[in-house]
Amino acid sequence: MGAGIPGLDYILGGGFPENHLYLIEGDPGTGKTTLALQWLLEGRRHGETGLYVTLSESKNELCAVAASHGWSLEGIGLFELNSLEERLQGEDQYTVFHPAEVELSETTKRICELVNTTQPSRVVFDSLSEMRLLARDPLRYRRQVLALKQFFAGRKCTVILLDDRTSEETDLQLQSISHGVVLLERLSVEYGGARRRLTVSKMRGLQFREGYHDFSIEQGGLVVYPRLVASQHRQDQALAPAPRRAALSGIQALDSLLGGGIHYGTSTLVMGPAGSGKSTLVTQYAETLARHGEKVVCYVFEETRENFLERAQGLGMDLSSHLESGHIVVEQIDPAEISPGQFAHKVRSAAEDGDARVVIIDSMNGYLNAMPSESFLLIQMHELLVFLNERGVLTLMVLAQHGLMGTSMQSPVDVTYLADTVILLRYFEAFGEVKQAVAVIKKRTGGHERLIREFHITSAGVEIGQPLQEFEGVLTGVPVYKGKRENLLSPSYAQLTPQ
Repeated sequence: MGAGIPGLDYILGGGFPENHLYLIEGDPGTGKTTLALQWLLEGRRHGETGLYVTLSESKNELCAVAASHGWSLEGIGLFELNSLEERLQGEDQYTVFHPAEVELSETTKRICELVNTTQPSRVVFDSLSEMRLLARDPLRYRRQVLALKQFFAGRKCTVILLDDRTSEETDLQLQSISHGVVLLERLSVEYGGARRRLTVSKMRGLQFREGYHDFSIEQGGLVVYPRLVASQHRQDQALAPAPRRAALSGIQALDSLLGGGIHYGTSTLVMGPAGSGKSTLVTQYAETLARHGEKVVCYVFEETRENFLERAQGLGMDLSSHLESGHIVVEQIDPAEISPGQFAHKVRSAAEDGDARVVIIDSMNGYLNAMPSESFLLIQMHELLVFLNERGVLTLMVLAQHGLMGTSMQSPVDVTYLADTVILLRYFEAFGEVKQAVAVIKKRTGGHERLIREFHITSAGVEIGQPLQEFEGVLTGVPVYKGKRENLLSPSYAQLTPQ
């Protein structure tokens, strides 16, 4: 029985099994009501009868929630606790029983009568905290929930109970009664929007996808981003290994440095200090590969989309025609407003639905800021790279190191072991000038040059010089040079373009 939320249905292997009782737990504001309404609307779309029993909100409030998402609740039965006011006029009518006991009995009776009359296929109770207050006693409350479960057992009806967890202790008894339990959480961060995640704590007789899955509440309902597990995806899609094919940069010296180029189905990490040309290098690949008909998707964290395009144009790489043709897509990512699971879902959708052949992440520093801790970044990044590699996608990542020169260079996180190829950029001092060098530190898919070459950026783009064989200590930033000055690249300063 589908929930009307593709990500949740994927996690549950198709949806909630029919004719059972389920518990949706979560603090106030986590999206329980929205999820329940989507579930009922999905049933209406398939011609099923739905009933929403609200013990805490009014019909007008529910309709307002639905209207905010552009929904109409026409055709869905609504029952609210306030409808008992005609039969329960006040506390002075009862002299033997407490009013809450009578009200709970009347509420349960009215609900059962309504179910017998309408014969719904889907029923939502919102929320159990009100029933818990009416029961006033844990034993009576548990008996009431058991009675409801037994009442619905033989009626071919699927029931979802919503609980806002306002009780002092976790209601494990309620979880044991339910056929399945889904927990919604809202996590507040020190800066940026709140993060939401869900987990399926229990689902009898069903192999579901465990762990935490990020989700967001948008206009139109919940959007769930299932946790990416490359091995499960490989089993589901039965993907064939992609043949290795070289991706050339368009700069012969750079391709020679990389032993003939990097390969599709691999990941490449470009690392170095700020302003050393990392973004320029990956943009060079984007422009060249797009010119050869490949689709390139760039996720930009540190700069705006406009600055990215303006910088590329200033370096002689006009991307406007590729943007118009759709061969290059540049998407600006705000790490304060996007969860890691949502970003992984974007990349996955670009590869699966958007037919992206090249994915650029600029930079890993921004991606790290979106993660709760470094260990999670490495685990999730591993799954993402394995997924992209198996689809034959070329992944280019940028990582900015702290510091500018010397032995003080540090990386915020070590992802070099995850990448198949590592390109290192460095500053060094020579003849009173600050120059740049490039070297390939690692390449799993073939050989590469061990030489360190001069790297320079001009208004015409990237320029790779001769090997710095007459230098010692280039990567330390303080080299010793015994050669001639004219052997180095020394273009005029008028050609230099700010990055």
